[in-house]
Amino acid sequence: MTSRTGFLVLSGVLLLVALVCVGEGVQLIATGKPLGIGLGLCAFVVPPIGVWFLRQTIRFGRASERLARELEAEGGLPVDELKRTAGGRIDRDSADAVFARRKAEAESSPGDWRVFFRLAVAYADAGDTPRARKTMQHAIRLHSTTEPARSTA
Repeated sequence: MTSRTGFLVLSGVLLLVALVCVGEGVQLIATGKPLGIGLGLCAFVVPPIGVWFLRQTIRFGRASERLARELEAEGGLPVDELKRTAGGRIDRDSADAVFARRKAEAESSPGDWRVFFRLAVAYADAGDTPRARKTMQHAIRLHSTTEPARSTA
């Protein structure tokens, strides 16, 4: 299963759970008991949080894909130069070496979204997903501030 398919399946499950949660909340409020009303109101809080998280994740995915397409058009996508074990896993020393190089590039060009995009990929290859996501968000912010103004004419 690809990550996109998995995401779509989990998104569907999240929306289904949100609908069930709202339905249960209505039933709990209908009991008229203070505890039921309190739990029912709480059931109405959970779905918007899940939908907000889903929306943020979709926005992040679209923005990072847009950057990847732009970088690919420029010929600047990072090349997979990592050594792999016989089982196909990334060699840790190889990932660390690429990461050190990417980090040095980012430090020397702090305003270039391209180097932060490549650093995010290096973080992901090194297995540090939280930092990869944070670095990709930084690249997205840099890209949006350096993007030429679009005319509305």
